[in-house]
This record gives sequence, C-alpha cells and structure tokens, in this order.
Amino acid sequence: MPNELIFFFEILIVFSLVLMSYKLFGKFGLLAWGTVAAITANIETIKNVDMFGVNTTLGTIMFSSIFLVTDILTECYGAKEARREVWLSLFCSIAFLICSQLTLLYTASTIDFADESLRQILNINLRVICASLLMFSVANMADVMLYEKLRIKTRGKRIWLRNNLATISCNCLENFFFVFLAFYGMFTFSECIEIALSTSLIEIIASLCDTPFLYLALKD
Repeated sequence: MPNELIFFFEILIVFSLVLMSYKLFGKFGLLAWGTVAAITANIETIKNVDMFGVNTTLGTIMFSSIFLVTDILTECYGAKEARREVWLSLFCSIAFLICSQLTLLYTASTIDFADESLRQILNINLRVICASLLMFSVANMADVMLYEKLRIKTRGKRIWLRNNLATISCNCLENFFFVFLAFYGMFTFSECIEIALSTSLIEIIASLCDTPFLYLALKD
C-alpha cells in the first residue's frame, strides 16, 4: 500500500479517535488523548518515510491531532482548559522520557530478547528532545492564544478560518524552529530549509483535514 494512501487512512483513524474520545468522555477524553498523542508522536518521529515526493518523519498526524484537541477545548471549555491540556501533555511526555531512560539502566538477563530493540527506540539525543519539547509547548500555547483571539475577532463565526489559520501558522513555525534548533550544524542551512519545507507540506495537508472533524465535534 502506498505511503500516501496510508497517510490519509491514518488521518481518518486518528481524527476519528479524537472525536470518539470527546463524544464518549467529554473534556477528560480530550485531555487523555493529548497525552497519548504527544508520547506516540515522539516515538513515531524515529521513522523516516518517502511521501508526496519528499522525505519526512512520521508523527505529523499525531502532533496535528493535539492541535485539533486544543481547538475543541477552546471552543467548548475555553482557552484555560486548552492551555491545561498543553501543560498536561508536556508533563506526561517528560515523565515518559524519564521513566523510559530508567528502563535502560537495567542490565538485561541472558534470556532477554527486547533490550537491543528498546535501546534503539528509547535512546535519546538530548539536543533533539529538548528542541522537541520546547517547540511543542511554545507552538501549542501560541495556537491556543491565536485561536482564542480569532474566535473573539470573528464573534464565534468562521470556525474553519480560525482553525486553519491558527493551526497551520503555529504548526509550520514550530516545525522550522525545531529543525534548526535540533539539526543545524548536523545539516547545512539549505538542508535544514529543505527538511523544514517538506515536513511543513505534510503538516499543512494534515491540518486542512482536521477541519471537518472540528465541525463534527461541535455538532450537538
């Protein structure tokens, strides 16, 4: 199955799960999803794929689902609850990082078969993880602030406009800053630009696809 087809299938599944979390468990379902998505996305970014003619890392859809979560929270419960979700996701990501590193301190037994694979997945680059956590919190906080300002400016109308404008702008800015904070020096300036542009293209597609799910979430 082509990667592009899997990409759109994942969008359908992931955003549907966000919607299901909200419909079944309300605000608490959204808060829980945000933490799951943040942890899962940081694991997925290990894998590189070729998609839409560019090389990119996975995790984009899971990260985008967090923007969908904060938009629903802002619409239904206010910006304060959306900001709480960002802090909760950040805390859980750090907690997972700490606990996973403790796992690697143990010496595996002679019959163990998982240690090598776990080390490949859980070993971290401190610079990359710090850049990721920093830009995750900054971008999501900026998204909540911009979305709320646009909601007030449009008097609660034009949901599609504030959803796409806030999500796409904050997502792409986060991506560019992350790439340079994490990889500049390891890659040249032009290579960093290329990585940031290709990843932003994927993020824009994912962001545009979340709008129908926001409308479905707000529908009684």
